Amino acid sequence: MSDVIDLSDAERRMKGALEAVKQQFATIRTGRANPALLDRIEVEAYGTRVPIKSVASVGAPEPRLLTITPYDPNLLKTIERAIRDSDLGLNPQNDGKIIRLPIPELTEERRRELIRLVRHMAEEGRVSVRNVRRDEMHDIQRLRREGEISEDDERRAEAELQKLTDAYIKRIDEALAEKEAELMEV
Repeated sequence: MSDVIDLSDAERRMKGALEAVKQQFATIRTGRANPALLDRIEVEAYGTRVPIKSVASVGAPEPRLLTITPYDPNLLKTIERAIRDSDLGLNPQNDGKIIRLPIPELTEERRRELIRLVRHMAEEGRVSVRNVRRDEMHDIQRLRREGEISEDDERRAEAELQKLTDAYIKRIDEALAEKEAELMEV
């Protein structure tokens, strides 16, 4: 293949899409305590919205319990309210020093809802990967039109790009299957 066509940028962007999907998956509750559950919840602190982990330490001392210890005890009520108002469906218990967050078993209906949600997240990831492919295809075709690469180089580059795309979509599908299995685990 010609030195003109470098797919490392495409691979970097596809890898970013895969990592974003995995990070989103980590925020989905599975019935097991995982500090990443609280990653997308923000609290109002010091006049701005910040993630919980920047104002408190989050731990998982037991498989079904998270503990949140604010660095500033004055934020206890604010953190508790943010968790209660979130879409996690969890009920924080505040003892004046730390917040305990028991993680209840998921109901069958809630599991199905969460599976629909992770499938949607995976599809968004696949779309991102395909968008990277589309952008790169345009660049390859532009290089061909401008005469910088031959038709053979264009075909080889497109084939390589398709292989890369298929590999990243497969990895997203594998991450999805893993998350679905985790969600269905009782």
